[in-house]
Amino acid sequence: MKKRLVWFFITVLGLAALTGCGGKDGSLTIAVPNDPTNEARALLLLQENGYITLKADAGVTATIQDIEENPHNIKFQEVEAAQVPNVLKDVDYAVINSNYAIAAGLNPVEDSLAIEGSASSYANILAVKEGNENTDAIKALAAALESQQAADYIAETYGGAVVSVVENPGDGYDAEVDYEALSGTTITVAASPAPHAEILEIAKEILAEKNITLEIKEFTDYVQPNNVVESGEVDANYFQHIPYLEDFNAENGTHIVAAAVIHVEPMGLYGGKQSTLDALTQ
Repeated sequence: MKKRLVWFFITVLGLAALTGCGGKDGSLTIAVPNDPTNEARALLLLQENGYITLKADAGVTATIQDIEENPHNIKFQEVEAAQVPNVLKDVDYAVINSNYAIAAGLNPVEDSLAIEGSASSYANILAVKEGNENTDAIKALAAALESQQAADYIAETYGGAVVSVVENPGDGYDAEVDYEALSGTTITVAASPAPHAEILEIAKEILAEKNITLEIKEFTDYVQPNNVVESGEVDANYFQHIPYLEDFNAENGTHIVAAAVIHVEPMGLYGGKQSTLDALTQ
């Protein structure tokens, strides 16, 4: 009888240890964005922290097929970037873009278990259809986003989760723009809700001083904001970084260019079923 009890407890403890480290086979599941540039960015973050090793030539277009070493037997769940926060509770970990983390009520600085150290190559931009980048309307919008007011708002509101990359913020206005001629006009811009639409509210106030209306149209995906700029339905968008834009243009035959570089959103690794990184360090 005693031998049976000992065997029972050993079996239970063994199962508990197994299920506590991810799946029944001991694997861990990490959700990552499924678009090319953000998936690569997520994988590079995991590599930087020593959880996987990518092929030497993988670079900024890496996919899960480029993983050379996977010592923790990680399984990857590829999810549309905006939906990654929604699957967090169902996976061990998830790598989430800061704008979607913020929208989901997560604080990238406080809640992430690992975060990008330097992501200057992924700075978020104001983008327009090629040929429109030097119009007065776009230059006025760019100047408002490159203002000291916007930089201060970013620093005070996001506490490091979003970081301005404008080197010399101005007063919000471009000396070369004919603001009198723009008076009474409306500029339309497509943006993701957070932080882009929130930052645009500062630009909206600055432009209003010159009797220019900024109409902010919110989108929750990474495709339509570029489509409406390409079609001319909207003047500009503010939601993406240059690697994503370049890939989008190549894949879709669009002609969208950067008009200004505004901020960086460090990508973070968040815990779902796992509350610490212990499962990835054992």
